[in-house]
Amino acid sequence: MSLADEILNFYFSLPQTFSPPNAVEVIFPFDNPETRRVMKIFYRKYYDDGAPRTLLFGINPGRNGAGLTGIGFTDPILIEEKCGIANILEKRSELSASFICDVVEAYGGPEVFYGDFLFSTVLPFGLLRKGKNYNYYDDKETLAYFEPLITESIGKQMAFPSIQRKIATVGQGKNLACLERLNKQHGFFESIEILPHPRWVMQYRRKEKEKYIEHYLDVLKRIKVH
Repeated sequence: MSLADEILNFYFSLPQTFSPPNAVEVIFPFDNPETRRVMKIFYRKYYDDGAPRTLLFGINPGRNGAGLTGIGFTDPILIEEKCGIANILEKRSELSASFICDVVEAYGGPEVFYGDFLFSTVLPFGLLRKGKNYNYYDDKETLAYFEPLITESIGKQMAFPSIQRKIATVGQGKNLACLERLNKQHGFFESIEILPHPRWVMQYRRKEKEKYIEHYLDVLKRIKVH
């Protein structure tokens, strides 16, 4: 199988029924026919081979981005404009996707970037609480509830033959802490590089955006496979 086949099989075989605590709701985009169609086009366009890639782990998909497209750090507008994948998904924009789009362009464009890297998330699907994006680590009960799935999901992705054992976390703080703790328990990774979360950059350091794009490029060039 190509990496595209492995990725699609992974997402399309995820369990769909959950009852998390604390009134947390699940955003599960992978049963939406349009999302599945967009994902198939995207992954077969950029990952239909066995070339090595480096995984970049975000937190969990947001409602305006990967919670619609099924593809990490994209939104329905940018995936149409930048990747040429027309879609009938609700045309929402996401700050994180916007920043990552700029990083992808600065790296050399989608073909070059996705030839070296694969975005994923620690929890494969999104969460909402009171109508707003929620992180898997925002309360201890939610983290404990999803941790078996998180552990299984990371293990499956790291077992893809073309994925190297050096990774990066997209998001410092609690996302990094979770990956480090799981790595001590299971030995998933050889090393974990750190990238600041795009939303944090866009919300609190937007005037310094170019500096953070350069930081991304420095880290990415250091950890790419070839």
